[in-house]
This record gives sequence, C-alpha cells and structure tokens, in this order.
Amino acid sequence: MPLEIAVEKKKLQNPPLELHYLGDRVLRQGAKRVAKVDDEIRKLAREMLQTMYSQDGIGLAAPQVGINKQIIVIDIEPDNPANPPLVLINPIIKQVSSDICVAQEGCLSIPGIYMDVKRPQVVEISYKDEQGRPKTLKAGELLGRCIQHEIDHLNGVVFVDRVENSLALAQELSKHGFSYRTVKPIA
Repeated sequence: MPLEIAVEKKKLQNPPLELHYLGDRVLRQGAKRVAKVDDEIRKLAREMLQTMYSQDGIGLAAPQVGINKQIIVIDIEPDNPANPPLVLINPIIKQVSSDICVAQEGCLSIPGIYMDVKRPQVVEISYKDEQGRPKTLKAGELLGRCIQHEIDHLNGVVFVDRVENSLALAQELSKHGFSYRTVKPIA
C-alpha cells in the first residue's frame, strides 16, 4: 500500500502549481469526477497541499490550480504538524443541517477579499480518500464551512457568488482590482 500523503507544512519559494483568479474561466467550469485514485492523483494532492501552504491557505480545490478534477485539500490547522491534512476526492454533500450560520470567508483565488457568507452550520459528505477508500465525514464550524466552500469550487461557484450585500461586495472587488461582472449571484 502506498504511503499516506505526507507534505511538510511550509511555504515554498516556487510552489508547484499556479493559482487562477476570479475572472478566469477555469473557476466557472464543473470539475470532472476522478475515475481512479492512483499515484498521479496522489502526486496532484501533494502538489495542491504544497501550493496551499505556500499561499497561507486552509483549503484548495483543483479548479483553482487549473485542473478540472474533483479533488480538494484542506488543513484548518496549517501551523499544527500533528494534524494531518484532508484529501477529499469526488466529495458529495449528503446532508446539511437546517441551522444556518454567517461567517467571513476569503479565497486564495480572490486575495484580499473577506465577506460574510451564509451556509449550513453542519455538513455531511461522502468522498474517497487518497487511497481510494470510501469515507463519510460530518463537520461543522470552520471545517464544515471550508468543505462547503471548496465543494462550491468543484461546481464552478466562488464564495462571492453567495455574498448577499452586493454593494459592499462591488466596492471590495473594485478596491482589489476585480470586476463585479465576474460574480454570478446565487439566489
């Protein structure tokens, strides 16, 4: 059995993958399911983690690095070497709580923008791990929010699409050099 994905939690001068930013078409495409979890997929997950740590992120979806596959990496404790990152392949939301919570979100593909987003407080997902084993996970708080944010990326949705205060969003985007026309509000 291959080794679990091990990546040092540190910033690299030259991360292996290049981030794509709001306005790039690749962020709006639905990602394709991974047919087989193999060494190539594990290598991609490793490179995604290295890129995420290099950018001070806690989550990264493959479309954000221009790869149209349903792969997400998450580490809500990037400063804790004892806490292993999560690799979610072909994640599917099975259930969400009826309790809604509002919290600020940011995104590596939209640097400098932090806005309030409403999401279900708890989410239950099924996915495959880096060995291709089927798993389920129930998560709330920051992990639950991060999972929902990254799964949105796999569906061509970015968090600004969920921001309800369009005036404040337009001002923030403009201040950071992004166009409000790139937002696709979710009703």
